[in-house]
Amino acid sequence: MTVQRSRPGISFLEVIVVLGIMGILALAISPAILNVLKNRSLEGSARGIIMELNRAKNLAIKNKIAVRVHFDQASGRPWTYGLEREDSAGTWERWPGSTLRVIPDDLQVAVNLPTPDLAVEFSPLGIVDGYVATLNSIVLSSLQLKALNQPDVRTLVIFAGGSVRYTKSST
Repeated sequence: MTVQRSRPGISFLEVIVVLGIMGILALAISPAILNVLKNRSLEGSARGIIMELNRAKNLAIKNKIAVRVHFDQASGRPWTYGLEREDSAGTWERWPGSTLRVIPDDLQVAVNLPTPDLAVEFSPLGIVDGYVATLNSIVLSSLQLKALNQPDVRTLVIFAGGSVRYTKSST
């Protein structure tokens, strides 16, 4: 009588079962992963703006010149913002070495600033030039987070002294 020994390894059926379980788990956690990614995008964009505002204030004080963060949205393009310095009265140029930052186009942006060219201007003393208490906010929101019943709005309120209040809320 001959005894057959099984060969070491795994069978095709075992591989299929493991792949099926992994697929089910991937489907179950994908909404959570997407939620985290959308939340990080919104948080990162808001914090990037805060950092640029703080950088502008510090550069204005350090170099004793007017510096601003200019926001722009060309037709059909996402919102951008970047540092600029005052070259001469009323003439602004991009800060040397600075890059134009882009706000992801899946975020809704509302810029409520007093200057017609949508900028936060810092004097050489670090104070916001042309400050108007009712025109001092930037609001970012995400429709995807709203659909998931998550806090979907990030509001940045700029004060005359150059500080920024950051709040999260839901609509």
